Amino acid sequence: MSSAPTAVVDHVRDISIAHSPDSDDAFMFYGLATNKVRVPGYRFTHTLADIETLNRRAREEAFFDLTAVSFHAYPYLQENYLLMGCGGSVGEGYGPMVVSSRPLAPADLGRVKVAVPGTLTTAYLALKIFNSAIQTETVPFDQIIPAVLAGTYDAGLIIHEGQLTYTSSGLYKAIDLGLWWRESTGLVLPLGGNAIRRSLGTECHKIVSKALRDSIRHALEYREQALEYAMQFARDLDANMANRFVSMYVNERTLDYGADGREAIRRLLELGHERGIIPVKPVIDFVD
Repeated sequence: MSSAPTAVVDHVRDISIAHSPDSDDAFMFYGLATNKVRVPGYRFTHTLADIETLNRRAREEAFFDLTAVSFHAYPYLQENYLLMGCGGSVGEGYGPMVVSSRPLAPADLGRVKVAVPGTLTTAYLALKIFNSAIQTETVPFDQIIPAVLAGTYDAGLIIHEGQLTYTSSGLYKAIDLGLWWRESTGLVLPLGGNAIRRSLGTECHKIVSKALRDSIRHALEYREQALEYAMQFARDLDANMANRFVSMYVNERTLDYGADGREAIRRLLELGHERGIIPVKPVIDFVD
C-alpha cells in the first residue's frame, strides 16, 4: 500500500519576532530560534534588542509581528497589539531591585537620584507606584551597575541578570520591588510578556501562540541543550547562576499566567493608570 503524499506548502508566511538578548528570553525562544520547533507554512525570523528599545519601537512603529514588551508599555501598544497568554516573565516574590553603593533604606530613595533602565519598563512603573517622588534618569540597563559603582548615581534600578550579580560588585539592596509588590497586593509581579500584532488575524494568532508555547515546552523538556544555547546571552553568569536565573523567569507561569497572574497584570496597569503614571486607560486582551 502506498503512503499518503506529503503535503506541499505553496506559500510561506514570514513572522518577525523580537526579544531581549538575555538568557531567559533566549531559553524561551530556543525551540523556534534553532528550528527545533517548526510550523508548516510559517518561517520565523529573530531580532534581538534591549527591552526599552523594543517597547519604543512597538509603540512608534508596530514593526514586529511578535515582540517582547514590558507590561508597563502595553497600554501604549494596545491598539495595534494583543497580549499573548504565554511567554511572560513574572516575579514570584522577587523582581527588579534598587541597589546602591552604600546602605539605603527604602524611605531614603525619595532623596536620591536613581538610574533606571527606561521609563516604559515595568521596573520603572513598580518603582513609581512604590514612591512617585523618586527622581530618575534613564541609563542603558547594562550600564546601571557600573554607573552606581562610579558614583554617577546614588542608586540604580536593576533588571535581568544584575539581580543575581549585584552583591559580587559590593552593592547593597535598598528594596526588592517584587517582594514589596507581593507584600502589598498578595500577587506576583508581572514584568514582561509577548505581544502579537492584531492585524495578523485570529487564525495566525492561534498558530503563532501555539508555536511559542511549544518552544517554551521544548526548552523546559530539553533543559540542558536550551541552557547551553542561552548561555551565550548570560552576562557574567556561570552555568549554575544562569540555570537559577532562567528558573526564576521561565517556568510553568511562562506557559500560562494562570488566573492570578492575569489579575496581577490588570491590577498593576490599572493602578499605574489610577496614579497618573500611565495616561492611557489599559484595555487588556489576551490571545490563547
